[in-house]
Amino acid sequence: MMRARASGLHCWAAAILLVAEVPAVARDDAEVARGRYLAQIGDCETCHTDSGGKPFAGSRAIPTPFGTIYSRNITPDATTGIGGWSDEDFYRALHEGLDRNGEHLYPAFPYPWFTKLSRADVHSIKVYLDTLPAIDKKAPPNELALPARSRRLVGAWNRLFFKAGEFHADPDKPAAWNRGAYLVEGAAHCGACHSPKNIAGAIENERAFQGGVGEYWFAADLTGSALGGLSEWSIEEIATYLKTGANVRTRATGPMVEVIQMSTSHLSDEDARAIATYLKDLPNGGSAVKPRQDRVADHAISNHDSGRNLYLDNCVACHMQNGEGQRDVFPALKGSAIAQGKNPATAIRLILGGGAAASTSVNPNRFAMPAFAGKLDDNDIAELISYVRQAWGNSAANVSRRDVADVRGQMRAQTP
Repeated sequence: MMRARASGLHCWAAAILLVAEVPAVARDDAEVARGRYLAQIGDCETCHTDSGGKPFAGSRAIPTPFGTIYSRNITPDATTGIGGWSDEDFYRALHEGLDRNGEHLYPAFPYPWFTKLSRADVHSIKVYLDTLPAIDKKAPPNELALPARSRRLVGAWNRLFFKAGEFHADPDKPAAWNRGAYLVEGAAHCGACHSPKNIAGAIENERAFQGGVGEYWFAADLTGSALGGLSEWSIEEIATYLKTGANVRTRATGPMVEVIQMSTSHLSDEDARAIATYLKDLPNGGSAVKPRQDRVADHAISNHDSGRNLYLDNCVACHMQNGEGQRDVFPALKGSAIAQGKNPATAIRLILGGGAAASTSVNPNRFAMPAFAGKLDDNDIAELISYVRQAWGNSAANVSRRDVADVRGQMRAQTP
């Protein structure tokens, strides 16, 4: 599971810190704590913190299909941050996607999801962000291709794809379901990454939560799909994954590691179960990413003997010959949503680049997957993944050499 993070600018605020321009304002510690909790659910710090930078000071590069957007400084600095924003400015940004001057914010900032937040919750987030240290740091200019540079175009995008409005509970559903729906479709904005998008970058609502690509990784299907979805996951398994980054079925990887560590690991037990309750009620969405038949016909790998040998040579020590992994240490590949993803990008990236799993206070992690980019060529990796996707009862399409080459090229382009 992966959440949009990979794909969005998060929370906005006004300043009440003791700075020269702004007088001191009494604060409600309970509301500050509530706002901090909501900001954690919204994963605000992750997107608004550059690598090695000060928290919430912005300048993090957010890759999109239209170019790179740099997150804004949302500390209470009066010059480079949002120290002059009023409560109404803040609310309008989250609910209408407009900044203090009435300019359109790019929908990489997930206002299409934040619009569902109640005014009370928006105010609490603002109260918390007002307590942050003011940091003087201006974000670099966005690097967008024409015509995406025009913010006026966002107005047209909004008319086509955005509907403002707060969340309304379903009276026919239990309280836990409604709480989960409010979090998933609002602050947590899970569908921002876990949904396919159209050519304009808007969510395909009819296939919401069926898996999508964010920051070049495939965010898993969150529906009841039997292939790469959550049909076999229990409510407890989903809640455990959100809180710890691991369960008996898998471990978080890729951008989801940061989401777990910075966001969902802070969920209360009640809210983690509420999210799980809502996700388990999503219908079976089927396939969100259709197989590319030309690649399957011309370039697919079907030599499972070779793939099996590659698995035995490189993977069996951790993931075991039966693909069941080692409980609480190395995840199972048998039945794995990552291994069977409708889009194999995440599996390919893991084998090429390796990576550490999420590490939380409840579930500290000491293990990492090694990178095989220098050891295995594109053909080897395609054969290996194709084997894993069809072994031990797994049922997913073969992977092509070209699939691997494309991902390898993306990773090279991302390397400074």
